[in-house]
Amino acid sequence: MIIKSILDTDLYKLTMQQAVIQHFPTLKVRYKFTDRNNTVYPDGFDELIKKEVKNMKYLALSKGEKLFLTEKCGDYLKPTYIDFLNGYRYDSSELSIKLDSENHLDLMIEGYWYRTISWEVTLMGLISELYFKATGQIIDIELNNERDLSKLSLMVDHNAFFADFGTRRRYSYANQERVVKLFASTPNHNFVGTSNVFLAYKYGIKPIGTLAHEWIMVIAAIYGYKMANTIAMDKWIETYGGLLGTMLVDTFTTDIFLKCFDSKFARLFDGVRHDSGEPLEFTDKIISHYKNLGIDPMSKTIIFSDGLDVEFATRIKEYCVGKIKCSFGIGTSLTNDVGVKALNMVIKIYEVFINGEWCAAVKLSDNIGKNTGKKDEVILCKQTLKIPTAA
Repeated sequence: MIIKSILDTDLYKLTMQQAVIQHFPTLKVRYKFTDRNNTVYPDGFDELIKKEVKNMKYLALSKGEKLFLTEKCGDYLKPTYIDFLNGYRYDSSELSIKLDSENHLDLMIEGYWYRTISWEVTLMGLISELYFKATGQIIDIELNNERDLSKLSLMVDHNAFFADFGTRRRYSYANQERVVKLFASTPNHNFVGTSNVFLAYKYGIKPIGTLAHEWIMVIAAIYGYKMANTIAMDKWIETYGGLLGTMLVDTFTTDIFLKCFDSKFARLFDGVRHDSGEPLEFTDKIISHYKNLGIDPMSKTIIFSDGLDVEFATRIKEYCVGKIKCSFGIGTSLTNDVGVKALNMVIKIYEVFINGEWCAAVKLSDNIGKNTGKKDEVILCKQTLKIPTAA
């Protein structure tokens, strides 16, 4: 069994799940798997996934894990939510999994949002590891220790603080654990934690995360694109107050977001997360926005998380020195840098069930290659927000 803990997921799935339970307890959604490289999977790969997810029904929060959440996350995860998670079980009937005639993977998730939100990150980690096993790409992961320590050393030399964000496209759970353990046990490191809650629990480090695009995408489907960012921030503040105060800005492009990131929100949130577009241009844009609002950019933080490796992260760090605080979430280049080609896949909200019908959900991003959703709805979204359709 590849997935061995219900906490083998990213923290933002828990924090969003708690917010969904509070604000949208009866909402139904659909998620869709997209392989950006149109990978051809081995024969029978769909059956291998089905076998794994069927066994996930036995996963349950252990006493130690529950205590960890209570003690380490209890300032933002409420006792009622932790009790809910204690009783949560995966239900594979929420999934539709098959290979098409060309052996591309067709995967959908459907059900109540508060339940189905748990699948995405865990399922992607499972698919990634299972793919490398099924295709015989077996690597001696211990051979990478020296190279990974050199990555850590480079980040330390540049005083660049970073976390592991690599669950979704990891080579294997064992490799992600090796990397996290190696960094956390090395003296004088700049490794601040991991998005993976189970590994944070195992190694006594900080779990890191706030929210993902789906929070804003679903709210946009319900309330409309023009109000999506504002309502998303308001509901997040209602749930967490000033905690977990990093806002994701590029669901419908950063420029659209900044129009509603007014003085109130800019002061309430600790900073923003960069997940698409050119990072140095993004940095300048965010700094300028804070200055125009009379806010010292050095009192705020940008978390960079878009396809980073340590070399790129250190260049960004040097650019930010004296301008704005920054930190880095590094994923695939930490947990899948073992000599294989990582899968380029996502699982995104696809439709939301509103007033008796399924309504499309989309994400635009600052990088057209990361846009998701039905083409007609993407065009409608751009027209509504007055974004050029060629962008």
